[in-house]
Amino acid sequence: MKRRRPSALTGCFILCWLSLAAAPACVKLPRARLPAPPPAVAPETTAARRVSLNRATRAELEQLPGVGPALAARVVEHRERYGHFRRAEHLMLVRGFGERRFRRIEPFVTAE
Repeated sequence: MKRRRPSALTGCFILCWLSLAAAPACVKLPRARLPAPPPAVAPETTAARRVSLNRATRAELEQLPGVGPALAARVVEHRERYGHFRRAEHLMLVRGFGERRFRRIEPFVTAE
């Protein structure tokens, strides 16, 4: 049987593969520094301003950051339909309240 010689294209593939294998896989770049988080609100200052989700009126709920008249109305409607909130996290069951919005107002609300 006659032996076949590798073609020039096969040799090129082999050389390319060897050069890639010898090169470093990735270069680590320094991470950009994130801005410092805002200072945490002291619990004793928020205790006086905490709004009870189970007793608050629409006007009181509207005073919370990121809560407008429509969202406050949905909270009151949810409370009337399904009963009191057992935990403040149950506020995320109301349409329009996601985790991001809840985390923003969490220091200002309570389910007592």
